[in-house]
Amino acid sequence: MDAFTKLTGIAAPLPMANVDTDKIIPARFLKTIQRTGLGKAAFANLRYREDGSENPDFVLNQEPYRRAEILIAHENFGCGSSREHAPWALLDFGIRCVIAPDFADIFHGNSFKNGILPIKLPREVCDQLMEDAKMGENARISIDLERQVVVRPNGQEIPFEVDPLRRHLLLNGLDDIGQTMQRGAQIDDYEAKRRAEQPWLYA
Repeated sequence: MDAFTKLTGIAAPLPMANVDTDKIIPARFLKTIQRTGLGKAAFANLRYREDGSENPDFVLNQEPYRRAEILIAHENFGCGSSREHAPWALLDFGIRCVIAPDFADIFHGNSFKNGILPIKLPREVCDQLMEDAKMGENARISIDLERQVVVRPNGQEIPFEVDPLRRHLLLNGLDDIGQTMQRGAQIDDYEAKRRAEQPWLYA
C-alpha cells in the first residue's frame, strides 16, 4: 500500500448526501477480485448514459476533475453494502482522500485499509471546500496527514482528527499484510520452535 503523508491536488465537489457503495461501484462490476481496473467503473451510473457515452454533467467527466485526487461530499458517504470494491474503485480512479461530514462505518474502515484517507469535517467547512474546488485547477487543496490539517487555497489551515493507529498505518503504507510482515522474524522463530517440538506436524 502506498504511504500517505502529504497530498496537494485537484478536489472534485460532489454535493450529494447518502452516496452509497452502489453509486460508487455498481453491483454488476463486483465479479472481479482484482483491486485494479475498477477506476473506469467508479460512479458508472452517474458518469455514463445508457448508450455508454459520458454524461457531461457529472463532475468527474469535466476538466480538471478527471484528474481529481480529493473528493468532497456531504453526509453519510459510503453507506449501503460493505463492498470493499468501493474504495478500490476510488483509488484506481485516483482518489486518495475523501472529505465529508461523516462516513458509513464499514466504508470508513475499508478506506484506511486501502490507502484512502477519509476526513470528517463539519458540513459548513465541507461547503467552503466545495466552493474552493469549484474554482478548478488553480485552487488546489492540500492534505497534511503528519500535521493533521487541510490547507485551503487561501492558506487557511483546518485541523482534523484521525485515529492514531490508522494515521500511523497510512503514514507508513501498512495494510493488514504489511502489519503482519513487520512481525516476520517473530513468526519465523515461532514456526521453527514449533517444528522442532512437533516435527510430525511438518512431515
